[in-house]
Amino acid sequence: MKNIRYVMIVMWMLVCSVISAEAQVSIGIGLPNVSIGINLPLFPELVPVPGYPVYYAPRVDANYFFYDGMYWVYQNDTWYASSWYNGPWGVVQPEVVPLFILRIPVRYYRQPPVYFRGWQSNAPPRWGQHWGLGWEQQRRGWDKWNRGSAPSRAPLPVYQRQYSGDRYPKQVEQQHALRSQSYRYQPREKAVQQHFKQQVAPPARSPGQNDQRQQHEQKAPRAQEREQGPQDRGASQEPNQGRGQGQNRDDDRGRGHDR
Repeated sequence: MKNIRYVMIVMWMLVCSVISAEAQVSIGIGLPNVSIGINLPLFPELVPVPGYPVYYAPRVDANYFFYDGMYWVYQNDTWYASSWYNGPWGVVQPEVVPLFILRIPVRYYRQPPVYFRGWQSNAPPRWGQHWGLGWEQQRRGWDKWNRGSAPSRAPLPVYQRQYSGDRYPKQVEQQHALRSQSYRYQPREKAVQQHFKQQVAPPARSPGQNDQRQQHEQKAPRAQEREQGPQDRGASQEPNQGRGQGQNRDDDRGRGHDR
């Protein structure tokens, strides 16, 4: 009985570790496919937050920021991120929100939620109080940092100014292509890096799809050969040769024309 109990405990620990690993892998910035009601006709004015590597949008009626090459919005108790100023947006899990986004003082939130009331305006929101003890233990020390060692601000993607109104690229693939051509900044945050890797990753294919297709293409000519008798194959050789010679002459003329 003791051996069985020991085996059960070991198996339970292994299952828990696998589930925990899968949960950690799945945490990040979701793919940009969410509309959050922000409709900006033009590239917004972005102003630096003094002492922080972050910009905020004073004229946008939303909690709208720019950091590490991406736009960040806090709305309806959820963080969203996008590489373009008007979305679409991806949901950001609280466990991976960048530290300097968490540290933005309350006064720079244009639409602060109700539970911000009474919090110090020149201090960051009390995320530990809001998201609970589990989050606070996982992000321990998020509100403590050396003010003199803050990274420099990422350059603003001003190339997006020319894409407004009907010219705004709505397809994520087009957005990524334009960004890669015009914006050379590389993000520092792991969550942001993961976001861009997800965007450029090829779509998943069903297992064995290519193998089945290749097998089908290989079987097709063999089946035709079995249906064709020896006499038919012999009778068809001479016309095929004639067509091949004519095709070679056509190819020669085509190559001569190219010259």
